[in-house]
Amino acid sequence: MLGFKAKQKYKMGENQVISVLGCGWLGLPLAEQLVRSGYTVKGSTTSPEKLELLQQKGIEPYLLNLSGENQQIHSINQFLEADVLVLNIPPKLRSDGGKGYLQQMHTLVKALLESSITRILFVSSTSVYQDLNRIVTEEDISFTDELEPDNMLLQAERLFQEREDFVTTIVRFGGLVGGDRHPGRFLAGKKHLPNGDAPVNMIHLDDCVAILSRIIEQDKWGQVYNACADSHPLRKDFFPKAAENLGLAPPEFDDMKETRFKLIKSQKMKDDLAYVFLHPDPMFFF
Repeated sequence: MLGFKAKQKYKMGENQVISVLGCGWLGLPLAEQLVRSGYTVKGSTTSPEKLELLQQKGIEPYLLNLSGENQQIHSINQFLEADVLVLNIPPKLRSDGGKGYLQQMHTLVKALLESSITRILFVSSTSVYQDLNRIVTEEDISFTDELEPDNMLLQAERLFQEREDFVTTIVRFGGLVGGDRHPGRFLAGKKHLPNGDAPVNMIHLDDCVAILSRIIEQDKWGQVYNACADSHPLRKDFFPKAAENLGLAPPEFDDMKETRFKLIKSQKMKDDLAYVFLHPDPMFFF
C-alpha cells in the first residue's frame, strides 16, 4: 500500500488526468469545464445510454455503479488511473438513512488504496451541520457531531480525511439550484410550512462548477470549505417568489411555528480562493 508521501512520484504535471465520479447535474458540467481547461477527463455514469453523450463531450466514459445494482462493464481500477478524483455521488439519505451510501464509500476507499490517485475533491453538503440558530462556519462540527452515528455524510467525509494515502478537500454546498433544478418547484402549493423566518442557504450551479474548478487549478488540498451564496433571504420571501416565477401556486408559511435554522458562511472559501460569487443573491437566481 502506498502512503501519500510515496505517491508523490505521481505528482500532477501539465497533462493532468481527472476522474469525475458521478456525471449528473453537477458532475457533467464540471467535467465539460475541465475538458475546456485542457485536462484529460474521465467521467462515470450509471446509465448505459449516457455513455455516448460523455464521449461526444470529450469525456472518457465509464459505466460504473459502486452499489452493484446495474451492469458494470468498466473496471473501477481503470477509472482511477488518474491524478485527481472528484467524488460527486448524491448520498440518497432518505432511502436507507445513508447506510448504502456509506458502504459505497468504503468500497471506493479500498479501490483508491490500489490506485494512483493522490488528491480527492469530495462534494459534500451543509446538511452535515445541525440547526444552531446562528451563523455557521466550518468550525461548527464538534467532536460529538463527528461521532454521531446517524450522520452518514459526515462519517463519509471522515473516511477520506483520515487516510494518509491521499489528501482530500471537502466542499460543503448549500441548496443546489440552476440548470433544470428550479427552486420554484420545491415547495409550490404547500401550506402551513415551518421556518418561514429561516434564511435560505443556496448556491447556483455556475458557482459550484467555478469553485470546484478553482480548487483544482490552485491546488487547494487538505481543506474544508462551505459554499453558499452571499445573501440569505428568508424562506417566506424566497420560495413564494420562486414559485410565482414558474406560474405555480406559492407556498404558505405558518409564522406560529418555532423557527430552526442555520446561516452558512463561506468566507473561508472566498478568502482562500479569492473567489467572488457569480450569483451572490438567490433572489436573482431565476
